[in-house]
Amino acid sequence: MLEATIGHFSQVDKSRDLATVLGFDYGARRIGVAVGNRLSGARALEVVGNGAQGPDFTRIDALLREWRPQALLVGLPLTMAGEEQRNSQAARAFAAELTERYGLPGHLVDERLSSHEAAQRFAVRRASGQAKRKHAADLDAVAAEIIIENWFAYTR
Repeated sequence: MLEATIGHFSQVDKSRDLATVLGFDYGARRIGVAVGNRLSGARALEVVGNGAQGPDFTRIDALLREWRPQALLVGLPLTMAGEEQRNSQAARAFAAELTERYGLPGHLVDERLSSHEAAQRFAVRRASGQAKRKHAADLDAVAAEIIIENWFAYTR
């Protein structure tokens, strides 16, 4: 079941603080992926390809086998006024495909400013030596990390 807005763990067991979620920052060419739970927080994992053939479900399958999430989060791109934009429908379709394919609860999460925040975090990591310019493609994964953090904050 895909919730149309930020949701809650109504379909996850009582130990929701330990429940693992995978977050996705959907893009036409790349999809950022992050993992998290309420106790350890969120962390960027990687970026998977997306293109004319669709998302790299072989890699997404592997990530789900590895992390065994109880829910899936997909960032919903909205304008600053809260309205849907060009990529919103594609993100909704991707979220629906994930929930149908994996049979897990899915939640759309308002992702306003997540790309901006990801760029700021990346700049800080570069300045501290934790990241290099060549890791810039990982920004989408950092945006997915922020999507998870925002969802945790909203559903607390």
